[in-house]
Amino acid sequence: MSSPRFPRRLVLSLVMALGIASLTTGLAQNAPAATAAPASETTTAAATAAVAFADEFDGPAGSAVDGGKWLTETGDNVNNHERQYYTAGTSNAALDGQGNLVITARKENPGNYQCWYGKCEYTSSRLNTSGRFTSTYGHVESRMKIPRGQGIWPAFWMLGADIGSVGWPNSGEIDIMENVGFEPGMVHGTLHGPGYSGSGGIGAGYSLPGGAAFADAFHTFAVDWAPGSITWSVDGTVYQRRTPADLNGNRWVFDKPFFLILNLAVGGYWPGDPDGSTSFPQKLVVDYVRVTTGEASSGGGPITGLAGKCVDVAGGAAANGTAVQLYDCNGTAAQKWTVGSDGTIRALGKCLDVASGGTADGSLVQLYDCNGTAAQKWATPAAKDIVNPQANKCLDVSGGSSANGARLQIWTCTGAANQKWTVTR
Repeated sequence: MSSPRFPRRLVLSLVMALGIASLTTGLAQNAPAATAAPASETTTAAATAAVAFADEFDGPAGSAVDGGKWLTETGDNVNNHERQYYTAGTSNAALDGQGNLVITARKENPGNYQCWYGKCEYTSSRLNTSGRFTSTYGHVESRMKIPRGQGIWPAFWMLGADIGSVGWPNSGEIDIMENVGFEPGMVHGTLHGPGYSGSGGIGAGYSLPGGAAFADAFHTFAVDWAPGSITWSVDGTVYQRRTPADLNGNRWVFDKPFFLILNLAVGGYWPGDPDGSTSFPQKLVVDYVRVTTGEASSGGGPITGLAGKCVDVAGGAAANGTAVQLYDCNGTAAQKWTVGSDGTIRALGKCLDVASGGTADGSLVQLYDCNGTAAQKWATPAAKDIVNPQANKCLDVSGGSSANGARLQIWTCTGAANQKWTVTR
């Protein structure tokens, strides 16, 4: 993290649609050190991971991106003093017919576009999934080949979907990858939120070994995002992990839905403007974008316990607050549970939840909308306990009863049979 960082981005057509006056972000100037991770540590999606979003960019050469997945933004960005105008259509963003999306920055202005500094000198493209796809947690990944040159600024990032109501930086921003052209061998990953935005963002850089440049080959950029933690990797090598402890007492705003953004900027406070060494056009070539979760693609399986009976959603109802109970195993959807890498246990599209976030013995367990709180986080150790770490208590059959309809609760872990569970993954 050797160079100064400045506020950088503005959501363009989205901002206008939401009525947001301004939105700027940036990388960290004096961020705390990242949580240590061994250089050899790698991150992989679970073999059973469910694909929540995928675009492989297959299609005829010259065709547009899938409008059902991506919104194309238009306009310029005065906040960061970027030089490009983001256009609609396929001139600056199109499929190449070989399974890639190509975002192209050009030194041109065929539409006589006007920018904050006068007649625009460059065009490019910016795409986002707002209103089309959001995710809370998961493995978010893209394989891409970035461009090169002074003043060139590609990025793959996310914004909180509540930006229209809470504004930036309260919405939060997760920068999965960004590169500035004067650092050809380095990319950055950063968090922005209330009290740590713009030049105060929390993040770290990753450099390729041997002085290699990212523009010379495709690389895979990813985050693994779970309640209370975000971990960055390049080509499977982890280089930083962030938790609320890194925010100097500021608020963690990353346990809610976010949408994806891909863009290629030209110029701006952080990268500086292009100069005589910068050639055009420059291309960001994207092989794919994928978001996977820890939920089993098979639709889940039973969790069996006392007397060989199953964890069951009463009446098969998906309403918030529906009781979770013990019941004869019957193979219905009310007994098919997925154990996610994000710590959740889910059925019927909702989460296993400790009512009112209780931590006391006897706090009942229910079904509820997944919301990322500690009341919905569970650990499943080899001892066959299912533990709520917030309470440090075990999933328990009330009264040790094996009768159909016996309520499930949390209770101090005792090792008794009414706290032992077999999770089918």
